[in-house]
Order: sequence, then structure tokens, then C-alpha cells
Amino acid sequence: MAAKVRTLSTREEYGRALVRLGERSRDIVVLDADLSSSTCTAAFARRFPDRFFNMGISEQDMVGTAAGLSLAGKIAFCSSFSIFLTGRCWEQVRQSVALPGCNVKLVGTHGGITVGKDGASHQSLEDVAVMRAIPAMTVIVPADAVETRKAVEAAAWYDGPVYIRLTREKLPVVYPDEKQFRIGIGYEVRAGGDVTLFAIGLMLHQALAAAELLAAAGVSARVIDLATVKPLDEDLVNRCARDTGCAVTAEEHSVIGGLGDAVGEVLLRRCPIPLERVGVRDAFGRSGDPSDLLEYFELTPEAIVRAALRAISRKQGASNHA
Repeated sequence: MAAKVRTLSTREEYGRALVRLGERSRDIVVLDADLSSSTCTAAFARRFPDRFFNMGISEQDMVGTAAGLSLAGKIAFCSSFSIFLTGRCWEQVRQSVALPGCNVKLVGTHGGITVGKDGASHQSLEDVAVMRAIPAMTVIVPADAVETRKAVEAAAWYDGPVYIRLTREKLPVVYPDEKQFRIGIGYEVRAGGDVTLFAIGLMLHQALAAAELLAAAGVSARVIDLATVKPLDEDLVNRCARDTGCAVTAEEHSVIGGLGDAVGEVLLRRCPIPLERVGVRDAFGRSGDPSDLLEYFELTPEAIVRAALRAISRKQGASNHA
């Protein structure tokens, strides 16, 4: 019998990580926009009520206040749903946080289409792209609860603005508790020589499942976790491109401006190879069960397999014409 896969919530792990950080430093403060039960910052509020600020449904004020607290020497964690934190507050994030280089950590939960029945208005498919575009902003999309904990801890001690994107749904645990995490460093989760699958967040799990399907068909797929989308681990991307000669990116996000474009920009400059992108194709989300939405938008292991086979075919075609 196969071992049962452990699943944990990344947003719940975020809440626990905040409490541990609060115990280590009195400079840690947390702000929320009246969603503390959903973002799981309520755990910090219960433990440190004097360092928690519920700003109400006023996300723009929340970001500005976080910037002010950071200028007073605090390490400010600022939380809401991804769509509100990056959309409603984009100007405040740019002008008040990133431009002066404030030490504010923006943590958006409920990213991607797996928000489910809340529908397109709540399904953020552009957040990685808009945060990537802001100068000096670091962008991280963890793949499980362990990586979330490590990323939150790394962000706390990193000097500068950071955006971390989390999910609503629980995710399988990939990493051991002793996993090391460094901002700007990618991780090889599975070795392979025929194609590289670059993935973030929930899609890392889909990529690992795709690698199993490809292995059954005699194709060796390398799986890389590029949790830090910005700054991207360019050396790792370049090395994988040279080793396998073709690649696929997989993200629960629009194919425009996210991981696929970040990887493609590196490949264009350093090692042009066939690249296929798996993500949402220039569309808004829809209301539905998360599993049905993943099928509808083709964010599945099977879709990654098809993309990998296309990339390999293009590599072979280029070799035949060389």
C-alpha cells in the first residue's frame, strides 16, 4: 500500500511562522485587512495583540501604515487576499513600499484559481506579474508548508520589500523539516536528462506527477522548484537548459508575465532552447471546485506531459535541421 501523502495549509503555516518570529523579535508587527481568520494572522493577534493591527477593509491604508512602521524600525508583515494586496494596493506598494525600499513583507493568500467558487473577482492570476514588474521587489511562491515557513523566516531577516504568494487549498508536503531555503536559489526536486520542468507553488506537485507519467513512457524529466521567481536563479535555469535542451514552465497564474516569461527571458539571453508554458491562457478565472478548475484551465499533470513532449519534439526537430 502506498504511503499516505501528508497535506498542510500554507496559510496556516504562515500564521504559525509569524508567532515564532514574534517570539524571537519585538520588531515583528503584523497588519491585516479584516481577513485575519482567512489569512491566519489571527494566531499572531492572539499571541501579540499589542503588535497586531486590524486595519479594516482598507488595504491601501494598511500598506501605507506598514511602510510607516518599517521606517520606525519595525519588520512589518502585511496580509490580505492576493487579488486585493497586489491589485487594490498596487500604487501604494510601488510608491510607499518599493520606491523608498521599505522593509515590508507582503503576504497574499488565496492566490490562483484554486480559490474556487469565489470566482474570477477573487482569483488572482496576475499578481506575480505585477509584483515582478516593481523594481526592488522580491517575489516568492512556496510549494508546501515547509517551504512557506522557511520563506517567511528568510523574508523576515531580508532587508527590503518581499511579496509571498500562498494558496487557499492544502498542499502535499514535499520537503523535510530541515530543508534549507535561500532567497534567489532554486532547488532540484527530481533528476532527469530529457526535459526540465520548472514549477512554482501548487504546480510543483503537478510537475512531479507529470514526471512520473513521463518516466512510465521512457522520458526522464528533471523537476526544478523556482520558488523565488524574482530574483530568479539564472545560473540554475541556464545549467538545466544546457543539460536537457528543452523545458516546460508550470504555474497557477497567467502565462503572461509570470514564471514562464521570467524563465523565457533568461533562456533568450543565455541559452535559447524550446520552451513550453503551462498556465492560464490570457483569461480570467471562473467559479467552480478547485479540481474542476485545474482541469478546465489545463493545469494538470497530463497537460504538463503534453507540453514536455512538444518541447522534446521541437528539440529533436532543431537537432535534425542542424
